[in-house]
Amino acid sequence: MAVFGYGRVSTAEQTADNQRLEIERAGYAVEYWFSDVVSGKAHASQRAQFSDMLAKLRKNDVVVVSKLDRLGRDAPDVLVTIKTLAGLGVEVVVLQLGKLDLTSPAGKLMLTMLAAVAEMERDLIVERTQAGLARAKAEGKVLGRPSKTTPEQRKAMAQGYANKQSVSALAKLYGVSRATVLTVVRPSQSGDTTNKTHQ
Repeated sequence: MAVFGYGRVSTAEQTADNQRLEIERAGYAVEYWFSDVVSGKAHASQRAQFSDMLAKLRKNDVVVVSKLDRLGRDAPDVLVTIKTLAGLGVEVVVLQLGKLDLTSPAGKLMLTMLAAVAEMERDLIVERTQAGLARAKAEGKVLGRPSKTTPEQRKAMAQGYANKQSVSALAKLYGVSRATVLTVVRPSQSGDTTNKTHQ
């Protein structure tokens, strides 16, 4: 059985040394140390040092990290990582959660609860966003990207197009793309920029 320590920092200005020290102070004699300098948004599988560690792990080895987010970018990624390590017969310890083997029945229960909390948080964010959009709409606020043209410009574009001005000429005149002009003069066909009429 070997003890593997893993750390992660987000920038090159940071160091994972404190994470290793925290693991060793918790009583683990780290025989193999791996650390990545990578954003927390990166999946565990996208981390070079983490992948190297996976290749060296054997059954009954122990992987110790200081915090849960070292094992993945979010709850689903952490769960995949834990499942992968469990499949290798590796014990996983996160100091943040106490000296609990996350591949054990109690550890799996803890992870399930954490995943449920994460999912609830995501649902609440969606709910709040939708409520905010509905409130803004009720208050008469225009949602989405601001228009690149004024109502007067759109009216003039439509008139120019009716008077046989080409889409390209109108785009140049108003400093917008041909696609923008098409959404004004031919909204029902704005997705079709290959039509040669008036071009």
